[in-house]
Amino acid sequence: MIGVNKWYGEFHVLRDVDLEVARGEKVVLCGPSGSGKSTVLRCLNRLEAHQGGRIVVDGTELTDDPRGVEKVRREVGMVFQHFNLFPHLTALENCMLAPLHVRRLPAKEAEALALHFLEKARIADQARKYPASLSGGQQQRVAIARALCMRPRIMLFDEPTSSLDPEMVKEVLDTMTALAGEGMTMMVVTHEMGFARQVADRMIFMDEGQIVEIAPPEPFFTAPRHERTRNFLRQILR
Repeated sequence: MIGVNKWYGEFHVLRDVDLEVARGEKVVLCGPSGSGKSTVLRCLNRLEAHQGGRIVVDGTELTDDPRGVEKVRREVGMVFQHFNLFPHLTALENCMLAPLHVRRLPAKEAEALALHFLEKARIADQARKYPASLSGGQQQRVAIARALCMRPRIMLFDEPTSSLDPEMVKEVLDTMTALAGEGMTMMVVTHEMGFARQVADRMIFMDEGQIVEIAPPEPFFTAPRHERTRNFLRQILR
């Protein structure tokens, strides 16, 4: 991201954002509500269009050209705060959908792929169940498996545990931690600071649409340079 700006009407949500993420890097974005964290992720796969600056994902620049957008979306998986599973499809069928219709895989191959990633997300034993019969944590793990079925180079996680009951958070974070250990490029918006400290290569603190501080986890948590970062950490680490 080079000098990226984004407005919602009068609201200037991203202000001259410069950010470079290396292949295989794990980056955690944190900051107060409304600071622009989720918008950064949504701009990276063109769910939101930026109005200034440049965004280049794995060599492809995001513009109004739909071919570039499609190319990037094939390589970038996204997991949202809400699971967005199709309720009339089983966990397995939810995961097979994109490989069948986007990758054009044969049904048997799509099923094998879906089962592989459900296993990776530690939820294969629930493959034949419908979302309504799964817990929130289980549904989110299905959503992670579904994103992985497109074999993305990059995974974006937008507060994936914020709508879960506390006892379900760990099972989702464990799945994400295992994924990080395999070298997946990951950008995660989260307030789960224990997870961030364990997994992140870099922490990014945002406020009022700007990147205020970027640092490895240890100095970020023990000796943040900016007063705004210190205030945020005092509130969230109480």
